[in-house]
Amino acid sequence: MNAATCKRGTIRAGITCQILVSPDHMRALCGGGVLKYGCVTCPRSPRIDIMPDGGFADVYSPRSVLDNPSFRILSPNEKPSRDANIAAFYNPSHEIHLVEKPRPKPGPGQVLIHVRATGICGSDVHFWKEGRIGDSMIVTDECGSGHESAGEVVEVGEGVTAWKVGDRVAIEAGVPCSKPSCDYCRTGRYNACPDVVFFSTPPFHGTLTRWHLHPAEWLHRLPDSVSFEEGALCEPLAVALAGIDRCGLRLGDPTLICGAGPIGLVSLLSARAAGAEPIVITDIVQSRLDFAKKLVPGVRTVLIARGSTPKKSAEEIKAAAEGPLKFAIECTGVESSIHTAICSMQFGGKVFIIGVGKDHQMFPFMQLSANEIDVSFQYRYANQYPRAVRLVAGGLIDLKPLVTHRFRLEEAVEAFHVAADPAQGAIKVQIHD
Repeated sequence: MNAATCKRGTIRAGITCQILVSPDHMRALCGGGVLKYGCVTCPRSPRIDIMPDGGFADVYSPRSVLDNPSFRILSPNEKPSRDANIAAFYNPSHEIHLVEKPRPKPGPGQVLIHVRATGICGSDVHFWKEGRIGDSMIVTDECGSGHESAGEVVEVGEGVTAWKVGDRVAIEAGVPCSKPSCDYCRTGRYNACPDVVFFSTPPFHGTLTRWHLHPAEWLHRLPDSVSFEEGALCEPLAVALAGIDRCGLRLGDPTLICGAGPIGLVSLLSARAAGAEPIVITDIVQSRLDFAKKLVPGVRTVLIARGSTPKKSAEEIKAAAEGPLKFAIECTGVESSIHTAICSMQFGGKVFIIGVGKDHQMFPFMQLSANEIDVSFQYRYANQYPRAVRLVAGGLIDLKPLVTHRFRLEEAVEAFHVAADPAQGAIKVQIHD
């Protein structure tokens, strides 16, 4: 077959087309034929979807929803019909509301999911309240929320053989381009893919909706013993596992966890499962430390007093641990907390920052330098979902206590207000359908 050009990309000649295609046919075997955008028509191969040059970005374009005639914002007191595809959206005016949008139809390699459980992440609240995270993730139009989801397969597209109606799945929200020409995808660090579609990160709409369309290969099977609630919590667990994995924590390593919010708590559960000892967890709210103590009775807690200096707080942490610590998993992104973690480390220790904070911060340079303390950062995760599901299914990590508030999909706006209000004492707010 000679090289051919479709509307969106070039397919090179050879026994195997060097372009990534639909999930169940990763490459199209070519034996001659007419090529057109969207499919390969070839006498020796079935109809196969061709990936556009931008990966999945065109396939999941937010304009396809916003420009659809059936898309509309629901009035505050309006009750949607039970079969309507409703979702929670925010916008540049910092409004949060329900919308009605079209129910999608799966194409080749796609699966339609009835989303049964979705957690509200701090980033969802941040996009609503602040309208941005950093300089690249900015709310510029109506944008769907949610990326911590699990659900049930209700329809499969052409060529999908791995899934059938009724299968229970966790949804991995970050879908990279997966093209062989992408160094990050090819080497397994797909969280760095420049063409990633991360559902709920502007401009892409999220998974907090009734019916969600997803590529088949970015779903993960849930055993019968794992609930939809737990399946949704596999997303924040994947974040924590990536941190545990990349920082190199091993059995018996003394470890500090900064922040007892949802990510701090799943990091606590993960560190305990990995064998860290002792573990110290910090927060500025006593009730969260009390929750951490119930979750992992052996953890040592330190309440950080408002106005305390990092060095003073570090001394309290080291006293609780009975010595300096080898690792810190920093889950707040707050400058003073990072500074405290650095001052708590032993010579040669490591501070691993998961939390998201201000663009520009000051670190104690000579404290780091004179003690050979490493500082590393994390951006989302890669290759963690299967591990997360196995740990939950095997009983090594119990996520169930983390869900403190539950709402119906029709109550999603109320759920967001509870998640955004510290006085409500929520750890993880989930929305069920």
